[in-house]
Amino acid sequence: MPKGELRIYLGAAPGVGKTYTMLEEAQRRAGRGTDVVIGLVETHGRRHTAAMIGDLEVVPRRTVTHRGVEFTEMDLDAVLARRPEVAVVDELAHTNVPGSGNEKRWQDIQRLRDAGITVLSTVNIQHLESLNDVVAQITGTTQRETVPDAIVRAAEQVELVDMTPEALRQRMAHGNIYRPDRIDAALGNYFRIGNLTALRELALLWLADKVDDQLDAYRAQHGISDTWEARERVVVALTGGPEGATLIRRAARVAARSKGADLLAVHVSRSDGLAGADPAQLARQRVLVESLGGTYHQVLGTDIPAALLDFARGVNATQLVLGASRRGRFAQILSRGVGVTTTALSGPIDVHLVTHPEAGRGRLAAQVPAALSRRRRLLGFALAGVGMPLLTLLLTVLPDLTLTNDILIFLAAVVGVALVGGLWPALVAAFGGSLLLNFYFTSPYHTLTIAEADNLLALAVFVGIAVAVSGVVDVAARRTREAARASAEAQTLATVAGNVLRGERPLPALLDRLRETFALRAVSVLELATDAEGRPGRAREEQAWQIVAAVGDAPAGIPGAGETVVPVDDRLTVVLSGRRLAAADRRVVEAFAAQAAVALRQERLAEEAATARPLAEADRMRTALLAAVSHDLRTPLASAKAAVSSLRSPEIEFDADDRDELLATADESLDRLHRLVANLLDMSRLQAGVLGVTTTAIGLEDAVPRALDELGPAADDVTTDIPANLPAALADPGLLERVLVNVIANALRFSRPGRPPTITASAHAGQVELRVIDTGPGIPETEWEHVFLPFQRLGDRDNTSGIGLGLALSRGMVEAMGGSITPEPTPGGGLTMVIHLPAASTGIEGPE
Repeated sequence: MPKGELRIYLGAAPGVGKTYTMLEEAQRRAGRGTDVVIGLVETHGRRHTAAMIGDLEVVPRRTVTHRGVEFTEMDLDAVLARRPEVAVVDELAHTNVPGSGNEKRWQDIQRLRDAGITVLSTVNIQHLESLNDVVAQITGTTQRETVPDAIVRAAEQVELVDMTPEALRQRMAHGNIYRPDRIDAALGNYFRIGNLTALRELALLWLADKVDDQLDAYRAQHGISDTWEARERVVVALTGGPEGATLIRRAARVAARSKGADLLAVHVSRSDGLAGADPAQLARQRVLVESLGGTYHQVLGTDIPAALLDFARGVNATQLVLGASRRGRFAQILSRGVGVTTTALSGPIDVHLVTHPEAGRGRLAAQVPAALSRRRRLLGFALAGVGMPLLTLLLTVLPDLTLTNDILIFLAAVVGVALVGGLWPALVAAFGGSLLLNFYFTSPYHTLTIAEADNLLALAVFVGIAVAVSGVVDVAARRTREAARASAEAQTLATVAGNVLRGERPLPALLDRLRETFALRAVSVLELATDAEGRPGRAREEQAWQIVAAVGDAPAGIPGAGETVVPVDDRLTVVLSGRRLAAADRRVVEAFAAQAAVALRQERLAEEAATARPLAEADRMRTALLAAVSHDLRTPLASAKAAVSSLRSPEIEFDADDRDELLATADESLDRLHRLVANLLDMSRLQAGVLGVTTTAIGLEDAVPRALDELGPAADDVTTDIPANLPAALADPGLLERVLVNVIANALRFSRPGRPPTITASAHAGQVELRVIDTGPGIPETEWEHVFLPFQRLGDRDNTSGIGLGLALSRGMVEAMGGSITPEPTPGGGLTMVIHLPAASTGIEGPE
């Protein structure tokens, strides 16, 4: 059975018309004769959406009871039994009520697709798992219902339902999205212009990546390797030379000419890993690429032009930026070079050859270290100088041997010298051996004249083989040392990277590792100080340098005070003290220095983030406060205003009962307004840490009735069970009463009719515990911490999972009094709030 397809309508925010567009498609398919049913559609009271369902068949929902409350969910079994061609299932990211077959609705949709049913569904960009934290940062609202990106990316079709922020806010103002009582708060919080613009951009970018994936899959399926210029992608090739920064900036300017172009930097490493670029240069260039919004890549290859073009075609690049050759003119005559070869083979990819200060200067000849130690080379010369004459003497006293045998024995001796001393002792042995063979073993003897052509050929072959073997032995020894050094460098750099990743403060860990690796006394990072206008100071003055990080004893405070100085950039310098490093070690030290600059930047960014975090929190609180003023305070204010205006109206005559009722309404509304303002002020004091607390011994049998009296007739049915011998609690009487009023009011709001809350108290282990037990729907354990967030009910958060400021303020007040407040499940359904307070005395442990 073929698997059913999935078509998803993606929106940037609620209200853009996803469900309406999905139903339009369902109606079109039904009009063409397709069997379409509605598995589940959430209209949210929007009349136009409900009208679009029209005469489509709707599968009845099933009822699920959870903690005594009834909920409705899609009847998956009924839809499977109905087996339509197309099923409409709204809200892909929805979490099913506990007790349903699957935890998530997208799992229900997977089952429908497995049964061969095509599904139409919807999702908002904020519900995608990969963007959850980004959306929370933008909007201040954490979406608890998410769907894995892989589910959405696997859909055969994803259609963006778009709407400008201004048009969406207009729909909101007209009451086409939320109920009238939620409009003002939504417009001032989640549905701000900035939020909607950012969410719209996120949706467009995510969908663009989805389209890229589809394009790559299509090209792979059809074996298309030619470049399709659907989107500009600029690849810059890095050799690890000093010209890399120039090439990266030029490539960034090329990419900036096209909106949304990608910048990719690639370095081709030799497959043997022995000879390569300067790792310090590459590290700095990688930082530069990433700072310009690009990505860094590294590939292996022996044929550099082929490797570059393979990478460029693999990423569907449209332009390739290369540096002009650094080789001299004579070298360019002998070989075309990477740039010319790449241009000739690039096909539709545009190649830019960029000039730079290093072009045409030739590559600096690297100092080639000796393959073998000085001791072994001296030993090789000794063997060549002494061993070859001794071998000649030995062969003259032995029985007569042919010239061929003599040449083979001398050749073996040359190989031995090469193995011991390397190339130059072996060459000395080869040429010296050729002279000895000619003088003593080639006729006419004891002269350097060779009479026969065969003997001349034999000696020439001997010299050639001896030189070749010596060269091979020397190259093998050199490669062995290079491989060992490369392995040691790689292991050192890998250890550095590990220390940086694991360390709480990567910069000191990095510098300490550098000091230990090269046995240094101290390592310091110096920064050139700036003047009042931010310009670098003069490096000649000691005051111009400041130590930003250092490890070891007596670190250098100026570059001249150390043995080795490694400049990182125009302002940063790493100074090593203790001993002067060999030139061969400088490459690794420069890599350390480049990573130190990155670590320093990360530390400073972390410090800036830590400084900005309180400001962001204050801004969030200010935004929430404004939303609270426009939402929570408006209702009691409007009620009081309406009651007073009615009483003052000369057009209506009220009897005594109506007048008393209106006055009572005004009085209750003003009392509620007073409590809300008091909560806001106390929350501000808590945030500022200036809430005054004076603890004293107070009996709960006195505090609880006062809180119930303040709540009025609504609390008449609350049951209390407080033992008479309960120890007094250490608390602030005023704050404790506020806490009890908030918690009991919350329990009253959510308890089921006929089952009022219960308040019990006990003492244990030096604490007094007060339990406020409600019998409402309860809250899942995973959501317990959310109810203590301030302004929990505002914005797009669930209005049934918190009471705004009440519980957040209650927790802050209880903790200020040295106690705590924690939720517990109520047996049989509901939520119990447990208030822990220090006991004034512990002589009695509660009722017996």
